[in-house]
Amino acid sequence: MTMAASSLADWLRSLPDDALADLLRARRDLATPPPANSDVLATRAETAGSVARACENLDNGTLAVLETLLVAGADTAPVPADDLARLLPLVPPKALDRLRSLALAWGPDDAVRVPAAAREVFGPFPAGLGASSAELVDLDDTSVAARLTEIGDDERALLSTLSSGSPLGRTRDAATDMPLDEATTPVQKLLARGLLLRRDPQTVELPREVGLHLRGGVVFDRSALTEPDPRLDHHDSARVDAVAAGEAMEFLRHTETLLRAWSHQPPPVLKSGGLGVRELRRLARELDVDERRATLLVELVVGAGLAASDESTSPEWVPTVLTDSWLSSPPSGRWLMLAQAWLDLPRMPGLAGERDARDKIVVPLSEELRRPLAPVLRRRVLDTLAELPTGAGMSVDDLVTLLAWRAPRKGGRSRDDAVRDTMSEATALGVVALGALTTAGGALLDGDQHGAAAAMADALPQPVDHVLVQADLTVVAPGPLEPDLARMIEAVADVESAGHATMYRVSEASVRRALDTGRTADELHELFRTRSRTPVPQSLSYLIDDVARRHGRLRGGVASSFLRCDDEVLITEVLRTPAAAELELRRIAPTVIVSPFPLAEVLDALRAAGFAPAAEGPDGRIVDLRPSGRRIPARARQTRRLEPSRLGPLGADQLTAVVAHVRAGDKAARSRKGSMVRLPAGGGADTSATMALLSNAARERREVWIGFVDSHGTATQRVLTPVRVGAGMLETATGERYPLHRITSAALVED
Repeated sequence: MTMAASSLADWLRSLPDDALADLLRARRDLATPPPANSDVLATRAETAGSVARACENLDNGTLAVLETLLVAGADTAPVPADDLARLLPLVPPKALDRLRSLALAWGPDDAVRVPAAAREVFGPFPAGLGASSAELVDLDDTSVAARLTEIGDDERALLSTLSSGSPLGRTRDAATDMPLDEATTPVQKLLARGLLLRRDPQTVELPREVGLHLRGGVVFDRSALTEPDPRLDHHDSARVDAVAAGEAMEFLRHTETLLRAWSHQPPPVLKSGGLGVRELRRLARELDVDERRATLLVELVVGAGLAASDESTSPEWVPTVLTDSWLSSPPSGRWLMLAQAWLDLPRMPGLAGERDARDKIVVPLSEELRRPLAPVLRRRVLDTLAELPTGAGMSVDDLVTLLAWRAPRKGGRSRDDAVRDTMSEATALGVVALGALTTAGGALLDGDQHGAAAAMADALPQPVDHVLVQADLTVVAPGPLEPDLARMIEAVADVESAGHATMYRVSEASVRRALDTGRTADELHELFRTRSRTPVPQSLSYLIDDVARRHGRLRGGVASSFLRCDDEVLITEVLRTPAAAELELRRIAPTVIVSPFPLAEVLDALRAAGFAPAAEGPDGRIVDLRPSGRRIPARARQTRRLEPSRLGPLGADQLTAVVAHVRAGDKAARSRKGSMVRLPAGGGADTSATMALLSNAARERREVWIGFVDSHGTATQRVLTPVRVGAGMLETATGERYPLHRITSAALVED
């Protein structure tokens, strides 16, 4: 844009519609609610909060240009681009265009301006340079150079420190003025030479002219203006995917173990929400992982909806019905569910274990871990890796440095730690391996879930259909077992060590567990005979037969109710009735029969069949089972799944509408001519003068300027062409409708 503009509002009015739409898209806060005109838009764009938000997306080089413009005084007067070039050894290409596209700078190259609020955003010392000393001390580059030749090493070291950091220094030596021949300390000598300025009895400041001279006459050196060039580690993409697949398998195994543990012994939910430190440590011991990995696991099983807190009086973290379908899915499908949940999780598991504002430890699944912008950070990290060549990776330190340069004002104090946590989590999940984005991770980032699952399926080792039984009663799985085989082996053996090759151990307890599930000794012999590639050791056969011989001699069963009677004939008569089949009655002794149904239902059915049974308590006394009061159905457990936070940009139609809104306001501001008709206080659609003016304009198809208050109470202006006035509404040629009682003023637009 080469047109001169006296203000930001004038410059915004001169922008083409597509450029204004780009500005509103990049700085969304300017468009909500829609600004009435360019003056309102400029006012918003020049607020400190809005400027700070816009600066969050600028890289270090572009920020350096903005700070240099502040040093040159562009917030108070236009600055030629030539002055900018003299203060920077290298002006990053298109940096000024980038600042103009965000309304952080405007005007032609010979008169560049920046918002006054930018000085508030960057503080009193932009670029770390102090105030100009022109009004206090006669300093120019020549005199500064001359005075610097007269100072000693200690004085030079002090100036170097102030020029590379904050220009302010705290010292007691600034308390009094002292002639040069009486000065004894470096501060006193520099004050006497005019190379330091006294701000108060304990504060000195390095003048801007001295700071610039010590920096070689430039505000920033080249290293701050150019993007870091990280060292890349090149790998074959197949190797990256294979390493990631190994990590993914381990993560899936830990997730399965966690869900099974919680199925048998759900941990309690803390009163303040979350999972207790003691429960987390116990889980970490059971999984043989550290607490950070255990935290990630519990956050993801809840984030993916595989577990949730029930709503009982003593809530617990319990697996949901999704767990069974997840366990029965292929490994690639299980991985996809967890990886997608991680990518969209509006929480930061890496913050668990730190202390909050009340000095309490932040626990997993607590509200303190919620960060709505966490998905944005993860995508930013993965997008950076996606820019690299296929199979190329970088170290975490280099990635932290690169992202810090690209957006130094984004993320706050924990920015670098958040990047490290993201890389650690992505590596644990198999989204990243060897510092590179995997094929499955790239597809996941692009939103191609089918492609991500397919890529992970290709990378995972193919399931094997056999095991290796060894003489010491261990069973080695040389790879991931087929689902059916895995279930059978896990039923009869315990995992002793896991990895690419899993080792199981068969013991008396594990064999008994298999027999308890209904498997027979013959079935176990057949399993090892047909699925082992090595001969089945005789010791294993003996163990199975020995345990089976002793198994089941003493039996137990489940029954909800029983019937007993000393008269065996009556018991036989009961078993012959149709009700016996419905109640699933079974004789377990000559005088005892049992049923899986509740006792009350059994008694009612037998009474309906013509019998007269009675209920008895544990002591044999007759008891009354009739309901004692009103009952309600059991409350169903609700599964609450954490929803991802999606902050999408404004749509094209929304941008078009906002731009039209601003242009209409500008046109209205230019068109306030002619005979103005204002409504009395409080408005009133029945004002005769206004009705007459609008009705005449509708008949003559004349443009009208109106003042209007919307439903939010915001006053705006419009230039429109009425086509119909009636029923309390004003309808325009473009189909817009305005309630007459909200119109505060109106005037014809003169030709």
